[in-house]
Amino acid sequence: MISTRNDQPERSFLVAVEFRRRSRSEKDIHLPPGAVIARDAAAVGTQHPRSAVQGLEESLAEFRELARSAGAEIAGEFVQRRDQPDPATLIGKGKLQEIAGAVASAQADVVLVDHELSPSQQRNIENEVDARVIDRTQLILDIFARHARTREGQLQVELAQLEYLLPRLGGRGIEMSQLGGGIGTRGPGETQLETDRRKIYRRIRHIKGQLEEVKRIRGQQRQRREAVPLPTVALVGYTNAGKSTLFNALTRAGVLTSAKMFATLDPTVRSITLPSKRKILLSDTVGFIRNLPTTLVSAFRATLEEVQRAALLLHISDVTSPIAHEQQKQVEQVLEELEVMSAPQIRVMNKTDLLPEAQRRSLVNGGMNVYVSATKKLGLDELLQVIDGKLHVDAIQTMRIKVPQTEGKLLAQIEARARILKRAYRDSAVQMEVEAPESLARVLQRYAVLPRASRKSQSQKSRK
Repeated sequence: MISTRNDQPERSFLVAVEFRRRSRSEKDIHLPPGAVIARDAAAVGTQHPRSAVQGLEESLAEFRELARSAGAEIAGEFVQRRDQPDPATLIGKGKLQEIAGAVASAQADVVLVDHELSPSQQRNIENEVDARVIDRTQLILDIFARHARTREGQLQVELAQLEYLLPRLGGRGIEMSQLGGGIGTRGPGETQLETDRRKIYRRIRHIKGQLEEVKRIRGQQRQRREAVPLPTVALVGYTNAGKSTLFNALTRAGVLTSAKMFATLDPTVRSITLPSKRKILLSDTVGFIRNLPTTLVSAFRATLEEVQRAALLLHISDVTSPIAHEQQKQVEQVLEELEVMSAPQIRVMNKTDLLPEAQRRSLVNGGMNVYVSATKKLGLDELLQVIDGKLHVDAIQTMRIKVPQTEGKLLAQIEARARILKRAYRDSAVQMEVEAPESLARVLQRYAVLPRASRKSQSQKSRK
């Protein structure tokens, strides 16, 4: 959708619209490239002027990053506040004419609108500005298409693109005019538009069939993994919060990390060992964003199954973002849609290395908040300890055992999978106090040594 001309990025004009009650003194803002909205702008509704404008600044900054991630060169920006959207043009005819002049003077190739447009709104804006118009959903789909690497990811993106395109085809809907008998049925057959619609429906059915096959294979792989009790811990969070960087720091997986949005689309799963020596599977997932298109959430359900089946979620946040709280809310909305908000969560506040030193010293891990720097590998040991304590799958048990030294294979397994608290060698056996996962504890139960009080109680029962 965003392409290049002679290896040069397309010149793009950004249009952002905010719909909320406003005072009479508010004015629409026309920005040159790279301009910053004034801090003393009028208040929006009952909000404090600074907080209202800062929220708009952050939204516009995020939209700029989306545009750059799609390969666009920003030629100009226009921000408008309205009480409500205009049904025909979203922004109103007068403002649309003003934008058309700005687009022409900036020699922009494409207009990017930070809002979802109806098919008629998109056509009306295109007719006025004499340039291609792409809305927020289409822009995100374009970025997803650029970053999909696996066959599954490419299928999911194509499905979302086709479902977005379908209602934007004009015509009479899904009814097709076939040759037949009777008045009004004779004619040339299907129009080109209806043929295109039929092809899209056919392609959608084909892609859904292929994704079902991917889902089936993924289910078989998951069954094999679940045969060995390895709980999955899934990383979730706002796009560009540093999930893949943290994933690499914990697993050394070498997953692509990038400052661009949605650099990670295809799920990656790696095993890591916790301080208790339990092994878990860590899953990196696609980042979320405000107003994430519903077509993408539905198309990526196969990928997000790793989130739905996770025993624990690591909610990664950018501690340096001034709107981190709002970003967390957006992530929680998607988690609610996936019906996983009830799953245990740890809030991981990332990028602490970018904070001032005094502020960094004041950070204290507490509750479910853990502060880390994935880039500098700071706080990772503490994070692993918190994960260890929060996971109740294959729970840790403390037990005393006495294992014959001839059981070399079992002793090696204990060494690899359990924490040995005490160890002594007596009578050709190894006496140990260990913290072992439940799956190993069941194997070790036959070698368990009862405490003296328990042995005395059992002896008295046997005499009776």
